[in-house]
Amino acid sequence: MVFSDAQSSAVSYVHAQKQRLSVDCATIFDFGETAWREYRSAAWYVERLRAEGFTVEEGSGGMPTAFCAEWSNGDGPVVGMYAEYDAVPANCQAAMPEKAPREGLGFAAGGHTDPHSALGISGLGGLLATKAAMEQHGIKGGLRFTGEPAEKVRGSKPIHAAKGYYDGLAGMLSFHPFYMLPMCNTARWDTHCGAAYSMIYRFRCEKPEIWGATDSAPIPQSHSDVRAPGANDAMVAMYQANRYLRDTMLPHSGGWSISEAILSTGQATADNLPAQMADIQYMMRVPTIVMAEQVTAALDRNAEVVAQMTGCAVERHWVCKSRHGLANHAMASLVWDNIQAVGAPVWDDEALAIARQVQRACVQSGQDSPLIDECSSLISPQDAEAVLRQSLPPNQLNSTSDDYTDMTWHAPTARFYIARPALKGGPYPPWAMNALGGIPQTIDPMVQVAAKVLATSALRLLEDEVARDAAMTEFKDRTGGGIGGSKWVAPLCDYEPPINFAWPEYVETPRGRDWHIPSMPI
Repeated sequence: MVFSDAQSSAVSYVHAQKQRLSVDCATIFDFGETAWREYRSAAWYVERLRAEGFTVEEGSGGMPTAFCAEWSNGDGPVVGMYAEYDAVPANCQAAMPEKAPREGLGFAAGGHTDPHSALGISGLGGLLATKAAMEQHGIKGGLRFTGEPAEKVRGSKPIHAAKGYYDGLAGMLSFHPFYMLPMCNTARWDTHCGAAYSMIYRFRCEKPEIWGATDSAPIPQSHSDVRAPGANDAMVAMYQANRYLRDTMLPHSGGWSISEAILSTGQATADNLPAQMADIQYMMRVPTIVMAEQVTAALDRNAEVVAQMTGCAVERHWVCKSRHGLANHAMASLVWDNIQAVGAPVWDDEALAIARQVQRACVQSGQDSPLIDECSSLISPQDAEAVLRQSLPPNQLNSTSDDYTDMTWHAPTARFYIARPALKGGPYPPWAMNALGGIPQTIDPMVQVAAKVLATSALRLLEDEVARDAAMTEFKDRTGGGIGGSKWVAPLCDYEPPINFAWPEYVETPRGRDWHIPSMPI
């Protein structure tokens, strides 16, 4: 493939901005903010995008740490890209080749695992390179760039989708750092990610005084009297019941998972007073929406039984309801052309030496070629698809989980992956991958390649009407007419953004900046 003049200009722009993008990536990595609490990260993007000439809506979709930025160079097609920037609790790691938390914090704080810090800056680099090339070469059209918080709980994209933020695009470009083979330096073909539901069950012990009460002693008078089990007991019973019964919730075929996280437990004292409130969150990753509904029904039944057993009331609050993904071969082929033209990331001697340091810190021998071979090679979407399908039953059309899938129902979408540094040997502790995702010498090569692929792919859509029409025609065929078509799956989001739960966050105290799990009002 030969780049157009505009594409060549975009590639040169990304290369010229290498140092700035490196600093930007390190900045977001050091913020390490987790789901729904990415205040500094979102503010950083908003300020930067406005400085670059974008019109930015803060708090898009009712989410305080989301945004939507737009720029136009006149009437024409609009291409979408995005940033993610949420980290994961208990993964605080410094950008150094040894296990160490970031300065002033403990390991329990948030840290980037995938890393979304590099994902977002790759998107920003691709966006700004596209804008610069459009201006330089007089290309008409526009760019839309959304800020997507809480990806780790599949939070923002179902909400943005339901509120129309992906409508009207000629194409959406979805990049993610490589995290599983064979999806490395390639694009997805047929098998896209599946559906995911997540909810919080909140147990409340609202009337402990009626538990075991009698006419003669309506209020317990001593510490030896019977007491209400309380919300903690309900939460523990819910956890145990669903652990025992999860194998009965879905058929034993295909790939699916159900996981849980305890968000908070309720304010019991050293006395034997019952806990008043406790929250437990569930996430199911399943191929189909029907399967998600089946698991939800089972969880609901168990929650009601547990509430009755423990004298509690129970509430279910949605965190996400996300659709399965929709393929678009025209978009995948377009992006694959540009992946081949840009090439795989290349790590220099300094980066490889750092990778060997990480290996030795993990009590592994430092190898001459410390990174897996797949990091430096390309695999076609069709070949990657064939490998991916080897472990899947023929009737399973979607596999694994990621919330870009909601975008695929609103615009022709390409999902692609560029290699982040992954070590040979192992197994390695999580900190090793986290560190390599934050050390500039090891993560910058991926950012450079991903930004170039994003920019050249966006420019291809903007410049090539035939390629653009092919992608839209396929989108309309697969949806039975586009948005609202006969085969279109409508947004599932029928809930408000779940921003008011006890999501962990950073706080400023007289001791400095610290990590905190907040209490919630009863």
